[in-house]
Amino acid sequence: MPKREGATRRRKARTPQKRTPRRRLPRWLLPLVVLGAVGFLYVRPISSYLETRNQLDDRRAEVELLRAERTRLQSRLEQETSVDGLARQARRIGYVRPGEHLFIVEGTAAWAKAHAGG
Repeated sequence: MPKREGATRRRKARTPQKRTPRRRLPRWLLPLVVLGAVGFLYVRPISSYLETRNQLDDRRAEVELLRAERTRLQSRLEQETSVDGLARQARRIGYVRPGEHLFIVEGTAAWAKAHAGG
């Protein structure tokens, strides 16, 4: 009996086994998947970069406006701190130079309105 068992084993080993057909994936699928994964990974950094660039442009425009306002205010400060500018400011709040007399005239708006038409 031992001979028969060995003989059957040899027969089973010699019989060709049926292979199930294996489906192959197309060659273009792997590069497409890799490209999709790389694109997915780059979406957030690119959108962050674009948003930051827009914010930077907004800030640069704001800085330019502030510089222009600073220049305007500096020139106004220079004008107002001069002797003539200080005298104008003092006269607006009612100060007079020593030896001068302050006269307050009322009704000038009505007089100007009455004489503007004629």
